Amino acid sequence: MSNASPPYGFRFADPENSYASLPASMFAHCEPTAVKAPVITLFNTALATSLGLDAAALNTPEGAMLLGGNTVPAGSTPLAQAYAGHQFGHPNMLGDGRAILLFEQRAPDGQLYDIQLKGAGRTPYSRGGDGRAGLGPMLREYIISEAMQALGIATTRSLAVVSTGEPVQRETALPGAVLTRVATSHVRVGTFQFAASREDKASLQALVDFVIARHYLQLKLQLQPQLASDSGSASNTALVLIEAVMDRQIDLVVDWMRVGFIHGVLNTDNVTLSGETIDYGPCAFMDSYHPETVFSSIDHQGRYAYANQPAITQWNLARFAETLLPLIADDPEQAVAPATDLIRSFPQRYAEKWLAMMRRKLGLFGEDPADEALATDLLKWMQSQAADYTNTFRDLSSETRPEGAPYDSADFRSWYDRWQARLAKNTKPLASSLCLMRNSNPAIIPRNHQVEKALDAASSQNDLAPTQQLLAVLATPYEDGPDKAAFKAPPAPEERVCQTFCGT
Repeated sequence: MSNASPPYGFRFADPENSYASLPASMFAHCEPTAVKAPVITLFNTALATSLGLDAAALNTPEGAMLLGGNTVPAGSTPLAQAYAGHQFGHPNMLGDGRAILLFEQRAPDGQLYDIQLKGAGRTPYSRGGDGRAGLGPMLREYIISEAMQALGIATTRSLAVVSTGEPVQRETALPGAVLTRVATSHVRVGTFQFAASREDKASLQALVDFVIARHYLQLKLQLQPQLASDSGSASNTALVLIEAVMDRQIDLVVDWMRVGFIHGVLNTDNVTLSGETIDYGPCAFMDSYHPETVFSSIDHQGRYAYANQPAITQWNLARFAETLLPLIADDPEQAVAPATDLIRSFPQRYAEKWLAMMRRKLGLFGEDPADEALATDLLKWMQSQAADYTNTFRDLSSETRPEGAPYDSADFRSWYDRWQARLAKNTKPLASSLCLMRNSNPAIIPRNHQVEKALDAASSQNDLAPTQQLLAVLATPYEDGPDKAAFKAPPAPEERVCQTFCGT
C-alpha cells in the first residue's frame, strides 16, 4: 500500500500518548484494505478545520484514497484495537472487526483525537466477517452523530463517508462505504474487560494511566500528591477513576433522556471511558412518549429500552469496576467493598442530575420539594396521550398555554396550573424560564422516518439531496421557524419506523 503525502495538516500524537504505546496484547498492527473506486460522499469541513486538518486538500480524489483506506499517512501506524464485552448480558471476545485506527491527530487546541476508518476491511478480530460496511448505515452514523453534536451531547464525530464502488453483501447487495470516525479515544469498558480476562494486571494499570492522561487531566493533577507519597495510590487511583467515569456516564445518559434518544445496543463495548456516545447502529429518537420504547430489531426483551438506560449503565459500570479489583486490593474481599459502595451510589447521583435536567426542561429555577412529582406527572400524562416527546416540551416553551388536542384535556389543564404556580416561585422572570426551556428542549431531532427516507434516497437512488437538507436543519436544533415545520412533524401512521437495525 502506498503512503499518503502532505499537505493534509497531520499532526501525529507524541509516542508516549499514543495507544500504540500500550502493551502489544491490546492491539494488532494492520492496514486498511484498498477499495475499488473511493469517492467522497459526505465531508465535514467544519470538523476537519477544528482538527487542524487541511479540509481543501482532503476533500479531493486524493483525499478519498486516504479516507477510503487505499493509502495511509506516511509515518502513521494503523492498528485495530482488542476489546471484549457483554453483549446483551453475555460475555464475548471482540475487537475492531472492521475498524482501523489510522492515526491520532493533535488538534490546534492540544486535544488528541483518534482518526478511525470504519468499514476498512478485515482485521485479526473480524471473526469471519468481511470487515466492510454499507453506505446506508455509515450515512446514518454521520447524520445521527452530527445531530448529537449539535444537540450538545458528548459524541464521537463523523469526518467523512466514502463510497467504495463495491457492493457489500448483507441480506441483499448494498453499496459499500467507509466512515471516518473521530473520537477523543476509542477505549471502552470492553477494553478493560479484555485486559482483565487475560489476568493482565500490568495492562490494566497501563490502561488506567492512559485513560487518566487522555481524558482526566484534572484528575491526574489532583492525584499527583497521593501518587508521590501514598503507598496505596494504585487503589486510590482506580477508585477515583471509577467515580470519574461514572459521573461522565451519568451526564451522558441524562442527556440522552433529555432528548428522547435510545441507544439501542448499550453493551459494555459501547461504553466509552471518555463519556462519548459511540456506535449509532439501531439507535433512534422517540416520537410518542413511552418509557418502554424499543426500536432495535435485536432487542427482543427490551433490555435497552428508553427507561432502562440508566440501570443498564449502572450494570455496565459494575462490570468496569470488576476489571479494576486487582488494582484496588490484593485481597478480593477488600477490593469489592469500596467498589460496590461506589456503584451503589449511582441511582442517587443519577436521580439528582435527572431532576436538575427536568427542571431545566420545565424552566424551573431553584428547588421545590414538589418538582419531581411535577415532572413525573407530566410524563405520565404524555404516556397516557401518546404525546410527542419533543414537541410537547417545545410547545410548553411558548408564553401561552398550548391549545388543541391533546392539550384540551382536563388532566393537562390541571397539571398546567400547577406548573404555572411553580413558575411563579422562580427567582427569575418568565422570560428567563422560557429561554432556559428553549435551550434545553430542541425543536428539531433526527426523526426516524425522515432519516430513513434520506438513507433510502442515497442508497437506492444515489440522491444525496435529502441527506444534505436533513443535515442542514439538524445543525441548529434549538432554532425554530416556518422553514423547519416539516422536520418537526411526527410521522404519519404509514411513516412510522418501528424497528432499526445494526447494519453490520
